[in-house]
This record gives sequence, structure tokens and C-alpha cells, in this order.
Amino acid sequence: MRTERLLLREWREDDRAPFAELNADPEVMEHFPATMTRADSDAFADRIAARLNDVGWGLWAVEVVASGQFIGFTGLAVPRFDAHFMPAVEIGWRLARAAWGHGYATEAARRVLEFAFADLELTEIVSFTAVSNVRSRAVMERIGMTHDPADDFDHPLVPDGHPLRRHVLYRRRSS
Repeated sequence: MRTERLLLREWREDDRAPFAELNADPEVMEHFPATMTRADSDAFADRIAARLNDVGWGLWAVEVVASGQFIGFTGLAVPRFDAHFMPAVEIGWRLARAAWGHGYATEAARRVLEFAFADLELTEIVSFTAVSNVRSRAVMERIGMTHDPADDFDHPLVPDGHPLRRHVLYRRRSS
């Protein structure tokens, strides 16, 4: 899939090193319980690639068209935990720090929403993050998602007492 500046594509072997680098960056991973080792990052990339291959959609690698540079991922996933809003399809993104502040997350997410509603004919997409993740929350709002504090939840995969356990939930329905 293309946008004006980005290519959302299948993963390549040469994406692994920059993906591991961004997953090991404490600033990129600030709103996750921990950074990832190279082995964990590679295993995650394998799961992402397998999902794309098996169902034809998932978390696409994001490349800047002008430079050919891999900057992270944007796409759709099915959360692997039980919560009051499940079953659901989630939109998410993770970009290298150098790619922040250029509007790439918003641009890629808008294209993914278009795909989700037009091609997959989904009626609703969710997104969630730690309460403190104001950057991702701003992207959610820019792509037309809405937040109802009554939907906020304690993420079951984050340990009790952890400062990132409380999550906000955003939703967007197809038009």
C-alpha cells in the first residue's frame, strides 16, 4: 500500500537490524514494560511476517519512498488478551525515533484505516496505549478515533502495580 510519502509493505530480511535497533531504544519503548533483545525483536518480526503471509494483512513494514529507508511498522492486529472490548481489531504503529515529528504515523495509519474499512469491511477499529503515551494518543485523535474514559482498562499483560498498566482505549467506526 502506498501513501504520498510512504510504502507499507511486506517485511524483508534487511528490516531486521533497524527493527531490532528501534525495539532496543528506551525512548521508542518508553510506553512498553521493557525494551526488546535482538532475539525477541527477530521473533516478533517472524510472527508479523507469518501473519501477513497467512491472512494477507497485519503489521506492515513502513518505508520512506524518497529514501527507501525502513522506519518501523503500522498496521492491524488482533489483540492476544481478554478485555471488555474484545473481539476487536487494533491499529498500531511503532516508528524509529528519527521518524518522529514528520507526520508518518498519522499518514500511514490513515491508509491502514482506509484498507480496514474498505477492503476488509470492518465496522470498528480500536487502538490502545498507556495513559502517559501522549504522542500515540495524538495520532489516534488525528485519525478520527474517539476516547471514552469509561473504556479505559488495566492491561492484563502488564503486571499489577506497574506504572504502565492503566491503558486508554480509542475507537473508530466505519463511516
